[in-house]
Amino acid sequence: MKSLKKTRRIQLIAAAAVAITLSAGLIGYGFRDGINLYRSPTQVVEQAPDPAEYFQLGGLVKEGSIVNRDGVAFDFVVTDGGEEIPVRYVGGEPRPDLFTENSGTIAKGYYRAGVFEADSLLAKHDENYMPREVMDSLKEQGVYQEPTS
Repeated sequence: MKSLKKTRRIQLIAAAAVAITLSAGLIGYGFRDGINLYRSPTQVVEQAPDPAEYFQLGGLVKEGSIVNRDGVAFDFVVTDGGEEIPVRYVGGEPRPDLFTENSGTIAKGYYRAGVFEADSLLAKHDENYMPREVMDSLKEQGVYQEPTS
């Protein structure tokens, strides 16, 4: 017969294993919608994501591509110098003041039927800022230019 101490120790280890497994499962469940992968236009064209996948698309806003629509909606094109992706902004917020042509941006949304449907935009916060992910993808394409002071 097992001693009482040994039985309690086994019960404690089993309870701890269940608690750790449950905690890891809950953390994974909580992060499933919170992790948004970043992609450049070249990566999206090379391997189109599933239409249900929510991700971030980053690059430069192509010059002459911003087209206003009704309300706060507008269209534009994101490029990394290699590929271009048309973007339709359908979010509820107005266009950020610093969202301009030839500036870096990151849009969050879905890629469906060849158009990226963005529900939020991240724009630069000053004239020299460029999101790190955008800068890295532009450097890969050989398009990035250091800002002038």
